[in-house]
Amino acid sequence: MTAAYSAEPILSPQAAITALKGEDNQIRYYAAWWLGKHQVQAGCMALCEALFDELYRIPSGGYPLRRQAARALGQLKNPQAVPALIAALACDDDLHLREAVIQALAAIGDKRAVEPLLNLLQSSQQQPYEALIEALATLQVWSVRPQIEPFFKHPSERVQCAAARYLYLLTQEPQYIERIVNNLNHDNMYLRWAAIFDLGAVGHRQAVDAILAARVPNSLKLLNLKRILEALLDSDRPNQETIELLFKAIDDLLIQL
Repeated sequence: MTAAYSAEPILSPQAAITALKGEDNQIRYYAAWWLGKHQVQAGCMALCEALFDELYRIPSGGYPLRRQAARALGQLKNPQAVPALIAALACDDDLHLREAVIQALAAIGDKRAVEPLLNLLQSSQQQPYEALIEALATLQVWSVRPQIEPFFKHPSERVQCAAARYLYLLTQEPQYIERIVNNLNHDNMYLRWAAIFDLGAVGHRQAVDAILAARVPNSLKLLNLKRILEALLDSDRPNQETIELLFKAIDDLLIQL
């Protein structure tokens, strides 16, 4: 890619696809982000190719462009990307890449991902367990409860909460949602934020109350209350009382922003 071209902004899907296939790694990374941000379905195959890029590798061994391509494919939610994403799971050099790929497969929601994800869970190698457990919950793979339960006592609190989220969605037992709620008072800000997103995925009335009382920015509260509201509105048995509570809470938060 020439210096003159690298100075040009990306203003169209075709420009982004062309930039993704160029030589400037920073612009290629930006092009992958742009295609995902704008949900350009025409860029799906180019992003799939970028999943196996060998040119952009950082000294620690990671592949930034591959990671961003995986995130963008998760935003596209195009089932055509599933085979390439499954193949990208085989990269053992970059756990952050595998994490991004797992999250993309969960976002797409295609059942072809189930068997490869189960293979990762059963592997003796280190895995991005938080993303893996959350993906299995999203895909409603409930048959692996015995393998998930030990993660409820994992050294990582993020992994513990991922397991709690999986187990609550499966059993509706309050002990699991209480484990997530406990992190809302954690000294670590990022653990509080992660807990908010876990509660947004759970969608229980107790989760609503906990989100409203949490020490997190109102923008995060609003985002996750909307997630719960959307899930309830799509439910076969929507809880009208909780829906009314959510509408009021969202209106109150919007006024405060």
